Amino acid sequence: MDVKRLAAVAMTTIFALAVSAGSAFAAEKDDVVAAVHRYLANLDKPETTSAMCDSYVSILDEFPPHEWHGPTACADWLTAYNAYNEKSGITDGESPLGTPWTVEVTGDRAYFVAPMTYTYKQHGKPVKETATFAVALRRTQAGWRITAWAYSKQ
Repeated sequence: MDVKRLAAVAMTTIFALAVSAGSAFAAEKDDVVAAVHRYLANLDKPETTSAMCDSYVSILDEFPPHEWHGPTACADWLTAYNAYNEKSGITDGESPLGTPWTVEVTGDRAYFVAPMTYTYKQHGKPVKETATFAVALRRTQAGWRITAWAYSKQ
């Protein structure tokens, strides 16, 4: 076999493997981003958001009691969030994410950080909060599941 041809075949193979590995890695990151967006899009559906949480979850948020953890943390947070909003006169909440700052995937674990803008009405008056939303995830056979998240108002 010609050395030049062998080198060309080797380079083509290496390039193909690098591109396919990069594409697979990009797809994993896209799946993580999609999982976070799906979780937030379904906050009004407790059964859906709870199903997206891992068997043990930790949550930090700005309203009391500020932390939830354990197998029911996602459902417990949602109950507390709804009660806090009702007590505080908060309605019409929306919390879109900005472009992620960080999406890291290492094996079956992922870390996601993005800016978030939380807009709502409190006693009928518009309020806007800028925040950071950080999420840790674990890949399971059913897909990415949230193991922890934190909301931090800026």
